[in-house]
Amino acid sequence: MSDISSTDVTVAALAALAESSVSELRFLRVDESEDTLRLTGRVKSFYHKQLAQEAIRPVAEGRQVLNSVDVYLEEN
Repeated sequence: MSDISSTDVTVAALAALAESSVSELRFLRVDESEDTLRLTGRVKSFYHKQLAQEAIRPVAEGRQVLNSVDVYLEEN
């Protein structure tokens, strides 16, 4: 792992989500431990769940990305 601090990785992950064109990704939470980044929150599609995961993967600094985002489907 590099010498980037945990806080910097979390900030970078949140910034990556904030830059997404999908507004609901901006409300997801990122929690970090020594070897993982965990995404939590809710989105409206499995596609958005995957987008969130891939948005933070480049800044994970070798940490495993755990995608715990819930998908809720709107009922008509």
